[in-house]
Formats: sequence, C-alpha cells, structure tokens
Amino acid sequence: MQPILLSSEEVGRRAREIYENSIRQQVEREENIGKMVIIDIETGEYAVDKIGIESAKYLRKKHPFAQLFGIRIGYKVAVSFSGEMERDYR
Repeated sequence: MQPILLSSEEVGRRAREIYENSIRQQVEREENIGKMVIIDIETGEYAVDKIGIESAKYLRKKHPFAQLFGIRIGYKVAVSFSGEMERDYR
C-alpha cells in the first residue's frame, strides 16, 4: 500500500491525538516512564521499548511504508540537547 505523504507537523499532530485518545492510559505506568512509544499513525498500532529502535523495526516489519512517530512516555519532549527534560504530570 502506497503511503499518503504528510508534513512532519501533520504526522506529529495525528500521533499525539492517537496517544492522548487511546494509548496514554495503557502505557503511562511507572515501569514505562522514560521509555519511547512508537506509533504508526495510519493503523494506530504502537510498540514500547527503551529507546524506540526495536519498536520502529517491529512496526516497519509489519508495514514497510508506515509513518511512525515517537513519544517519550511521561515527558513533554522526546529528546533534549540541554540534558534536562520536563516531566508531563497529566
């Protein structure tokens, strides 16, 4: 299946919407804080691992043209160049 090309902003918007509406309640547990959740924005499938690489490989194996987006569980950003990341306590 040929993917629909979306802007990076639209991919991020869709991923955050999926995360908030159906994934957050399932993954945001103490043992997952700081891990990455990788989301296939077309299917809503997701996978969790420490840095996201294995999750991305797993999802790409299922859907080679998947548009993936990563979110760090429990944080407002996925990475920080200053070394500090602000927690998200919603």
